[in-house]
Amino acid sequence: MVTDDKLRTLTLGDLQVTGRLVDASNATLYATSTLEEDSVICIYKPIAGERPLWDFADGCLAHREYAAYLVSDHLGFGLVPLTILRDGPYGFGMVQQWVDIDESIDLAKFFATDHPKLRAMALLDAIINNTDRKIGHLLPVENEILFGCDHGVTFHEEDKLRTVLWQWANEPFTTDEIQLLERANSEIAGELGQKLAPLLTELEIQETARRISDLLTSGTFPLPNPDWPAVPWPAF
Repeated sequence: MVTDDKLRTLTLGDLQVTGRLVDASNATLYATSTLEEDSVICIYKPIAGERPLWDFADGCLAHREYAAYLVSDHLGFGLVPLTILRDGPYGFGMVQQWVDIDESIDLAKFFATDHPKLRAMALLDAIINNTDRKIGHLLPVENEILFGCDHGVTFHEEDKLRTVLWQWANEPFTTDEIQLLERANSEIAGELGQKLAPLLTELEIQETARRISDLLTSGTFPLPNPDWPAVPWPAF
């Protein structure tokens, strides 16, 4: 899905807003980025349109969306659509390639299955401390490919994992998953941590490293936190 041409078009193209997703809590604009003869349909979330939250600093959600993409991309998950930060007609913000989902998939049933990509999403969410993995944030496309969107409320220093993907709770990691976590444990102190440094606080990066280490120590998917709602509301 990600190509150098798409990245260049998304980054340098003329960003034209053509609509708005009215159900979104923050300003979420449907747009097209056009460069010469190429165009990429995308979602544009200007920081100016972010709604203040009690437990996250103001004006940081776009950076967290981009940080989630960097983790997914750097560690090889491939679960977050191409995402960048750039200026636009309503100011600086997050721009993410639009994903056309497979309309034949019933999300109300799909989210509770044992699909391997959902399992990978659950692991990614545990790493980035996703506080809002709703059913509607799952984007299945053709050929067993899955993406996830809306990662603005991630990387909090406190453990606030809140998701609909609890079907693997306390289940042991596979060898491949352990190897991925070991790589993440190494990379968060190196290149990946350097990529995240302009986007997150030092404490948030330290706590991300701590969560990865804790996952390796437990060897299992996390259990719901008894001191925090385990499932987002509304779930869809």
